[in-house]
Amino acid sequence: FPNAGKSTLISTISAAKPKIADYPFTTLVPNLGIVKMGDKQTFVVADIPGLIEGASEGKGLGIQFLKHIERTKVLVFLLDSISVTLPEDYKTLKNELKKFNPDLLNKDRIICISKTDAWDENYIKELKKVKFREPKTPVFLISSVMGSNLEELKAAMWEIVQKNREEEA
Repeated sequence: FPNAGKSTLISTISAAKPKIADYPFTTLVPNLGIVKMGDKQTFVVADIPGLIEGASEGKGLGIQFLKHIERTKVLVFLLDSISVTLPEDYKTLKNELKKFNPDLLNKDRIICISKTDAWDENYIKELKKVKFREPKTPVFLISSVMGSNLEELKAAMWEIVQKNREEEA
């Protein structure tokens, strides 16, 4: 969704320098960043503009950016921790992908709940209890500002990228 922290995340895990602001639809074009894993290994991450319900029909920035998703190896769904409807938000994003291209739902996925630095420990415990009906999809609670769980997220993305590279070889 717009304003979920996508540009902040890419700027902290890679050398990308996207425009970052506290209003929706700051990102108007996809941003690419190279994530370093160790001394010699890298992978590319893409920050696409936020999707809204109806994006598959052209609402918001819509279809022009959904095309970029088709080339990815893994989809990272970034959800804002301020939302009280996280599972429904995730379902909305999946539905938009399905309407655009059902094959996108066959891609490996990771769910990230962002901006956890804004909350106290009790609320974080509640966020950890949120269920997404996909037991094999990893869920990370992250803070791009504080760097919380970003190394674990990068490792999970890298593992999926490597698996996909091996399968393609």
